Amino acid sequence: MTVKLVVLYTQPTDRDAFDRHYLGTHVPLVQTIPGLQRFEAGQITSAIDGGEQTYYRVAELYFADQADLSAAFGSDEGKATAADYQQIAPPGSRMFVETLDD
Repeated sequence: MTVKLVVLYTQPTDRDAFDRHYLGTHVPLVQTIPGLQRFEAGQITSAIDGGEQTYYRVAELYFADQADLSAAFGSDEGKATAADYQQIAPPGSRMFVETLDD
């Protein structure tokens, strides 16, 4: 069963600096993670429900199953990506694992 790691980044203090690091360093790290089937990332541009725009960016990392996701983040590449996340994620950023209905 396909699983997806969903990462929600809150609003950074300095958007330009965040984007430079995220796009120039973090995304290339993500793309080296073994077992990664697909990666999507984007910037949130509006909250259509009129609520507060809490999140700035979203990333979605797809894996074949939970075992592959666990192995991926146990790898050197996964550990490097997780460590970089800890460095750049604004306070309140969150990560969720979603099981997809195939």
